[in-house]
Amino acid sequence: MPKAMPYDFILDYLPRNIVVKQNFGMFYIYLNKKMMLILRRAAGNQNMNGIWVTSSRQHHQSLQEEVPALGDFVLDNGETHDSDWRLLKDGHEDFEEEAIKICELISQGDKRIGKETKGGAML
Repeated sequence: MPKAMPYDFILDYLPRNIVVKQNFGMFYIYLNKKMMLILRRAAGNQNMNGIWVTSSRQHHQSLQEEVPALGDFVLDNGETHDSDWRLLKDGHEDFEEEAIKICELISQGDKRIGKETKGGAML
């Protein structure tokens, strides 16, 4: 039985031409051949659950100013994982509101979000 997509309310706020692919128990959201988001809700490593936003380090500060709930990945051992990704953690008090802000940025073509990938090139 296929796993249900978590946080599926975001589909109401994203462009209709997105592509959703399931892989490794997560849901990958593509738009115009670019990976935009990953949706993850799993029993293990719960610190990693939420909406992953692909970006680059140069945009982290400006994105966080607009979407304050975005943050670093904190591993189970408490260490911060330095990457291009930002995380909107599942359970954050403003989770749904902040998720909608992210979707609105994507819908407006915000260049700070999204990264072309080999998998995205095949869409």
